[in-house]
Amino acid sequence: MASIIAGVGLLVMSALAAFGKVVVLDGLVTPGDGGATARDITASDGRFRLSILSLFLVIALDVVVAWALYRVFSPVSRSISLLAAWMRIVFAAVFLAAVGHLTGALRLLTGEEYRSVFGTDQLQAQALLQINTFTDVWGAGLFLFGLHLLLLGYLAYRSGSVPKLLGVLLAIAGLGYVVDSFAAVLYGESWTDVSNFTFLGEFLLALWLVIFGRRLLVDRPRRREGSRSLDSHDVTGPGARSMTERLS
Repeated sequence: MASIIAGVGLLVMSALAAFGKVVVLDGLVTPGDGGATARDITASDGRFRLSILSLFLVIALDVVVAWALYRVFSPVSRSISLLAAWMRIVFAAVFLAAVGHLTGALRLLTGEEYRSVFGTDQLQAQALLQINTFTDVWGAGLFLFGLHLLLLGYLAYRSGSVPKLLGVLLAIAGLGYVVDSFAAVLYGESWTDVSNFTFLGEFLLALWLVIFGRRLLVDRPRRREGSRSLDSHDVTGPGARSMTERLS
């Protein structure tokens, strides 16, 4: 059940994040132009609110998926699975703080109380600054998300159930986010995000969990049964029989 929850959660998150960030937010924000950005957001404030709502839902699903992935991979390594889960949860907290700046930008552009205090140019500049801060905080948080995927890739590779290639792709995706976080600081806007090309691993994991995740639920009881049979074999083996004979 946990594998299905994780897979479906990842797929729903992908759709919500694509709508909220790529379709709506990137479509309304004009980099470096506070006036154009403010006009587009105020003209489509309903879409902007839906964008924020979708990102809040992504954050909630992040916590659910962190729990589900922990349940899926804890048989491989309980401690590493727990560490990976906490990294995703901390990333969700950072993402929540980032989305708060989007609500601040919306308040600046639609709140009547600010217009009586600040000029139009000041409001537009501050709103754009809030949106840029969202991007910066979210980008910094992706460093933690990248570490989460690196650990997840290791767990998938060692699981014996998930294809090893999928574990490698997850690790590559995580490394892409880590590289982007550092490069954003070193090179700024001139950097082209590597994660745009390495994100495939998590999407494929989601599909695998939905389609083949039940294998994890089938394999575990078999392993336990196998270990029990080995234990019973040890008890009734030649050594145990000889000891019984001596005692008798």
